[in-house]
Amino acid sequence: MSKEQQISLGSAPMDKSSRAASDIVFYGVLSGLEKQTFVPGQRLIEADLATTFSVSRNSIREALQRLVAEGVIELLKHKGAVIRVLSIKDTMAVLDVAELMSGLLLRAASMNREAQMPREVLERSLQEMVYADTVRDDLSFNRSRRQFYRALLDLADNRELRRLFPMIGMPLVYAQYRLPSLQQIRIQDYKLFLDVVLNNRVDVAESIGRQHVENVRACICENYSRR
Repeated sequence: MSKEQQISLGSAPMDKSSRAASDIVFYGVLSGLEKQTFVPGQRLIEADLATTFSVSRNSIREALQRLVAEGVIELLKHKGAVIRVLSIKDTMAVLDVAELMSGLLLRAASMNREAQMPREVLERSLQEMVYADTVRDDLSFNRSRRQFYRALLDLADNRELRRLFPMIGMPLVYAQYRLPSLQQIRIQDYKLFLDVVLNNRVDVAESIGRQHVENVRACICENYSRR
């Protein structure tokens, strides 16, 4: 990000109240991508965001700065802040990183033989995903999927994974490629994830974590080739 972009977004340190307000916008945009109230290619206008989230312009700028830093939006000349549209090359780059990180996450989670609560959350979240898929409730499915990954991160107990994993860019990938077959891939693969963690299958954990992302990649590439 250029110096001019930093200035336009505002780079002053945030106090606690400002950070809380910018969190509302930051997570609101990410949630909006799931709900399709925000879509790739959409302009984010400060005045509209301030009205939608009932926060100040400064908080909007702080949130936009964070979204730029995490690759969710970009600043375009004459357009301002726009939610990124991923090219197929960009998508494959995100998935390359996600593959490595998913392997590391599942391996670390499978090594934890003591933490019972996150395991229970994994089981419950998967059950909720299966039910949400049956009744075609995408919002509940996505909420349960987030709980599933939070439980994996809790089991992994790795500060760097916890810091880096949300920054990979998968929310943009899933916002851009809304394929019914992707949801089925997740359910099937998450059942394997659960088995690996519950049975501490450290020897196969990393390969299963990476294979999940490979399955996602194959699905997206097949859809892209049809187009």
